[in-house]
Amino acid sequence: MTRFTALLLPLLLCTATAQAAELTASVDRSRLNSGETVELTLESNDVTQFGKPDLSALEPLFEVRGTRQVNQLNTLNGDNRATTRWIITLLPRENGSVVIPPLQLGEAQSQPITVQVVESDTRDNQPSREPVFIESSLDQSSVYVQAQAILTLRIYHSVSLYDDSSLSPLQVADARIEQLGEMRTYEKDINGVRHGVIEMRYAIYPQHSGLLSIAAQTFSATLVDSQPSPDASAQGPKPGKLLHISSPQVALTVKPKPLTYPSDVPWLPARSLALEESWNPEPEHIQVGDSLTRSLTLKVEGLASSQLPALPATEANGLRRYPDQPVLSNQISERGLIGSREEREALVPSRSGSIELPTVDVVWWNTFEDHLEHSSLPARTLQVANNPSLQVDTPAGSLQPSAVDSDTLWWWKLSTLILACTTLLGFGLWWRARWQPAILRAAQTGPSPRTLLDDIKRASQANDPHATRQALDAWARQQPETLAEMAARFVPLSDALDGLNGALYSETGQHWQGEDLWRAIRTIPTAERVQDPVGDSGLPPLYPK
Repeated sequence: MTRFTALLLPLLLCTATAQAAELTASVDRSRLNSGETVELTLESNDVTQFGKPDLSALEPLFEVRGTRQVNQLNTLNGDNRATTRWIITLLPRENGSVVIPPLQLGEAQSQPITVQVVESDTRDNQPSREPVFIESSLDQSSVYVQAQAILTLRIYHSVSLYDDSSLSPLQVADARIEQLGEMRTYEKDINGVRHGVIEMRYAIYPQHSGLLSIAAQTFSATLVDSQPSPDASAQGPKPGKLLHISSPQVALTVKPKPLTYPSDVPWLPARSLALEESWNPEPEHIQVGDSLTRSLTLKVEGLASSQLPALPATEANGLRRYPDQPVLSNQISERGLIGSREEREALVPSRSGSIELPTVDVVWWNTFEDHLEHSSLPARTLQVANNPSLQVDTPAGSLQPSAVDSDTLWWWKLSTLILACTTLLGFGLWWRARWQPAILRAAQTGPSPRTLLDDIKRASQANDPHATRQALDAWARQQPETLAEMAARFVPLSDALDGLNGALYSETGQHWQGEDLWRAIRTIPTAERVQDPVGDSGLPPLYPK
């Protein structure tokens, strides 16, 4: 049996390795001009493979310009993960939609990838006498105010450059600038001459209508001398020619907000917009006092997340709302920025029955089709059940006089008579006690009001909402009024209690500050506090502060 297990174990390990092995493919960009190269990256985590992928399937559609291999070993929590990457430079042979076919490495196979090859502009066919030149282009000649325009700078060089090249920062008056990703490098054939390309992309958001002028950008680099002098020192300045070239100036027409756009909503120009909703937990079976988290996500193509407006708040009768801070994020695509804004809020039903949530509507301008659009979430009804663990007041008038029979009325009369007798007896005892000698007051059991106030002070100054709530309830039980009655007549206490409840129900409890609550408790008028029995004696305290 042991021998059989020893033979079976290597087979199981090989099978598990084969199942876990995979070959993934990705490209550095999915849209390019004819004559430009694209980098295909193949990644494998199969450490048993020592060969390289079979690239013969690429030959009909691509010219393989170069291949390099990168091996990596990553360690995470003591677990070593080895990966191998092959970076392949491809030059498409055709224009249009070109599919990079699946490639094979052992038993693993990559997925196909489609790239769009666009026919080059006619100016690309014009011979260039300069070894280095710049192209500057916009994705559109006119945009609406605060909408996105993409500026692309491409630096072409048919000679080798040192790595000390630099590009002046883009600055445009009356416009916001967002750089779209890192610098790209690839190759392009122009009239049979291979050029290296350095590409930078920017998203520009004009803030005023009119004609926007984008100033020229300056590129500085040192050309590699093909025949350096033999006495050139490696520590000295690099041999070669220092070069400065400028891009052409570009003009952009900025259109004002359309007259048909509503004046009472934020201006929102975008290529596309998506509005999503999620709940945690799902509001199917909820009771009074349950906490629900509602998340509304606004995802807009063509705007940064900082430009997105706040979504309408959930306002409904019988529902208390505790909002969190919005979560903003940006994603870079081939068509610019995709801004996302997520707003989360804790919703707590305060009554049973049906609670109507209103429609969430977002008005925006479709810049791709040039018309007004509405994106909305439909209205929703929450069915809230009674919570047995909570005391629910019986509505006044629910007991009709016609339903009271004679037996029930007799019991009411008897209880009223007993109550009257006990009231008279208590009054008589009180009258008799007035003429009795004064006696010492019994010692108080439990903590004194001063001790309970110290507990509230410590918990609130420690910014601990749960400990503060416990200390506050213990203190309130020794008061002549409830917390609700004190909050009704003392506004600072009401505001501080709302902040404490918000911290207990929402996810922002760790950021709660208890100083406002302690200040409100400390400043309640003396007439609304229970007097400390020791303090009422008129004697000085044993340990004065």
